[in-house]
Amino acid sequence: MAVTVVFIGKLADLAGEGEREVSAPLEWARFRDALGPELADAASDERTKIAVNGKVLSDKTTLAAGDGDEVALLPPVSGG
Repeated sequence: MAVTVVFIGKLADLAGEGEREVSAPLEWARFRDALGPELADAASDERTKIAVNGKVLSDKTTLAAGDGDEVALLPPVSGG
């Protein structure tokens, strides 16, 4: 049983990969542990969004992902 974690933009650069498999079920604290310190800090940044199966969470600490789900880390948007 696994959750696919997808890294977008600069978060993919930070992770050194575009995606990784993490064992399910996955909630916020275990998610942070699976990412490692640097990525966990980036994920905790209020500007970083998290989506589960394409739906952006309004409160990332409510993360709950199960087998076959996709969790995407969306970096802060910049530009103009």
